[in-house]
Amino acid sequence: MAPSDRSSLLREYVVLMEEMDRRRRTNLLAKYRPYSKQLEFHRAGATYRERLFMAGNQLGKTLAGAAEASMHLTGRYPDWWQGYRFNKPVVMIAGSESYELTRDGVQRLMIGPPMHEEDWGTGYLPKADILDTTRRSGVSQALDSVTVRHASGRASTLLFKAYEQGRGKWQANTVDYVWFDEEPPEDVYLEGVTRTNATRGLIAVTFTPLNGMSTVVSRYLMEPSPDRIVTTMTIDDAEHYSPEERQKIIDSYPAHEKEARTKGIPTLGSGRIFPIAEESIRVDPFEIPKHWVQIGGLDFGWDHPFGAAGCAWDRDADVFYVTKVYREREATPIIHSAALKPWGTWLPWSWPHDGLQHDKGSGEQLAAQYRTQGLNMLPERATFDDGTNGVEAGLSDMLQRMQTGRFKVFSTCGEWFEEFRLYHRKDGKVVKERDDVISASRYALMMKRFAKVKADAAAWKFQDRKVV
Repeated sequence: MAPSDRSSLLREYVVLMEEMDRRRRTNLLAKYRPYSKQLEFHRAGATYRERLFMAGNQLGKTLAGAAEASMHLTGRYPDWWQGYRFNKPVVMIAGSESYELTRDGVQRLMIGPPMHEEDWGTGYLPKADILDTTRRSGVSQALDSVTVRHASGRASTLLFKAYEQGRGKWQANTVDYVWFDEEPPEDVYLEGVTRTNATRGLIAVTFTPLNGMSTVVSRYLMEPSPDRIVTTMTIDDAEHYSPEERQKIIDSYPAHEKEARTKGIPTLGSGRIFPIAEESIRVDPFEIPKHWVQIGGLDFGWDHPFGAAGCAWDRDADVFYVTKVYREREATPIIHSAALKPWGTWLPWSWPHDGLQHDKGSGEQLAAQYRTQGLNMLPERATFDDGTNGVEAGLSDMLQRMQTGRFKVFSTCGEWFEEFRLYHRKDGKVVKERDDVISASRYALMMKRFAKVKADAAAWKFQDRKVV
């Protein structure tokens, strides 16, 4: 091959590589592959109007918000998408605490580096779909709006706003989607909800809860609604960190900020019911020794979820283990029982005092309904050895066991740890929200004296029939 031909081929190769790099850099959205918690957040949009993605710092919450916002603006949804789909162009508001933070966070991820205009189009909005931009006066390189090409051939509109403007500046628009990156003040949040009322649009919130149990956080965690859900992501869910890197990050934060910045847990301070490091009670799953006794606990619910916990007790060391959990809302005893019977029809189940209540439809006691469905319900409600059943006594027993290494939870019990992180008091009283599987495990601990070795199942079942 002549030198001139080789030179020509080399130039063609360089041009090709540059074009491939340009396409990769200007269509970041096509490469987005969410982690499991990010996917959970996206998927929830198909069911819930208001979503909170509460995560630690640098774990991918804002990135997930930017990727989803870009999908809705362009109408370009990947094959794996299971979240909400708009079938038309949208009007969207995205904002943060100030215009500088909006520019450096939301705008940077959506458009590209604010201070390098030549790189605009390297964010999650594909460069080919950015039709026009308008600038905001007074803040260098901050944008006021972006016009985005939609898959329908029409155009979507993205508006950038800031909380520092106050709710008055959020009142003008009726929109389809609002994305709050970082926690908004309550009045701004409610104004964002109002802007979507006419369209029945969606609200997405992504932040690290450094303000503790604020009004907005409480709205999601303590005010149950079929329209709202919270997804929590911890540093253990961020797959781009190695175990060593995770530990270095955890160690870099002061003690009072570790849980908020690495687990997305609101700072609860002295209000926490279990002021115990999660790592001190978490254990990897293992096969339960045959001589250990086991018991289950139930916490009945409909609007608030029904919870169940499977537990094992090492009587020799007096260590109590939560080995598996189940949580589901708005389902019947038939559904719950079908989910729990595979844990073992021999397993004895403890249950609370409301199991004595009669169903308004059938007139049958709740506990009796589950017994009819094949669960081996203990004959009496959960009590301590002395016949009492106080909540505070049960929580105290759990806490003392945690402090002395005698209460452990399998790492696979994700719902249990979600509740553990947020279980707290307000004005000295236990907040009875999001405590379903924890309560179930408390009932099991109270009734551990009735726990059975699996080999004794047949004999126990016969005795239980005689009692009933």
